[in-house]
Amino acid sequence: MKQILIIILVSIIFWSCGSSVDTSTLTAEEHLQYAKQLMTDEDYEDAIREYQSVLLQYAGSSVNDDAQYFLAFTYYKREQYLLAAYEFSKLIRDIPTSEFVQDAQFMLADSYYQLSPVYQLEQSYTKKAIDEFQAFIEFFPLHPKVEEAEKKIDELYAKFAEKEYNSAVIYEKMEYYTAAIDYYTLVKDTYHDSKYAPLAHYNLIKLLVQKEMNDEALRNIADFLRKYPKDSHVEELQDLNQDLQNG
Repeated sequence: MKQILIIILVSIIFWSCGSSVDTSTLTAEEHLQYAKQLMTDEDYEDAIREYQSVLLQYAGSSVNDDAQYFLAFTYYKREQYLLAAYEFSKLIRDIPTSEFVQDAQFMLADSYYQLSPVYQLEQSYTKKAIDEFQAFIEFFPLHPKVEEAEKKIDELYAKFAEKEYNSAVIYEKMEYYTAAIDYYTLVKDTYHDSKYAPLAHYNLIKLLVQKEMNDEALRNIADFLRKYPKDSHVEELQDLNQDLQNG
């Protein structure tokens, strides 16, 4: 009930006074609610300023972790993801007993996820996002956002897989066959859950046959048929397997 009254009071102050609110007359809880109202109204710049003010004025108080979390969240909403990541990590590091730590860990990972670029570019933020999502899953396995974190990890890994797969394709076109074989092998072994794994495995088999590495091709065909029995290339590879064994 007290929390509801604070929200009502701050709302009245906010709407009656607009941007001229004298925050020096507010309690810590009222000041926090004022900042939240600014955030809700998408007045992000002023909300950030007020959250920072709360953190400075009421350091160590009961509203400290609220202000820290929502400061980070406001940066996230403003699409300032590096600043958001910094503030989320600060909460996790400095207030480890906060009720916001679990959500902050997810949002830290998601901030890096938002920074992850297309597969052609450098992927350090992608790596950071994967690491932070994995930490979230490890430490908070019962959190309702674990499934979302797992899906985003798969999506992020797919960028690495696509990058390596396209490198293999380029090397093959340039007739750098040893490098192409290495990259196709890397994709099929490392990113076996991605859609690029069967593609890389198929291309690897065709390249091994082209290079007359038939024993290695036969081993890979057997492995492919075991892993991907419903793949569209199964019939072709079964015929190829028979030809190589007869040849």
